[in-house]
Amino acid sequence: MGGKILRRTMRDCCKIFGLVILGLILSLFFSRLILPSQVDDVSPLMNCTYEVLDLGDVYFVVPKFENVSIVDVDGWCEEILAKNKNLAMHGIYHSYEEFGIYRDEIYFDEGVEIFQDCFGIAPVRFKPGQLKWTDENNWVKEKMEVDLFWNHIFHKVYHCGNSGLFPNWVIRIF
Repeated sequence: MGGKILRRTMRDCCKIFGLVILGLILSLFFSRLILPSQVDDVSPLMNCTYEVLDLGDVYFVVPKFENVSIVDVDGWCEEILAKNKNLAMHGIYHSYEEFGIYRDEIYFDEGVEIFQDCFGIAPVRFKPGQLKWTDENNWVKEKMEVDLFWNHIFHKVYHCGNSGLFPNWVIRIF
């Protein structure tokens, strides 16, 4: 008799566990449908097609990729502004592990100034390139909102040049 109760209890626990997992997956799926989609790596040198730009509600712009400032590319800032999207800053140079090491305010402010010169507004959101981050850079969080790993879990994030962990066509589906 005790074995039947134990089996039924185990079966009930497995059902509850399965329902919880299913609920979490469905919640994640619907949050990705509802929350604003994003385009990372927006820069004149990142091979961003109009098709990819049209997928995003928020553009995460790299101010100075491969040592070329976005303000130095004729007409680019105006073209991005004309899309009428929310804009945020994505690294300064977008180098690997750029914010995986300590960066001082002088380094950070260079990107902010370029962003402001281009768009006429200062960024209020920041996402480090490749999402690499060290707690030594937490001072940035006092200046603006910082998006890290969880941002990519809850938002659809497309990449210019199709350079993300998952191809853009996979992101569209999920």
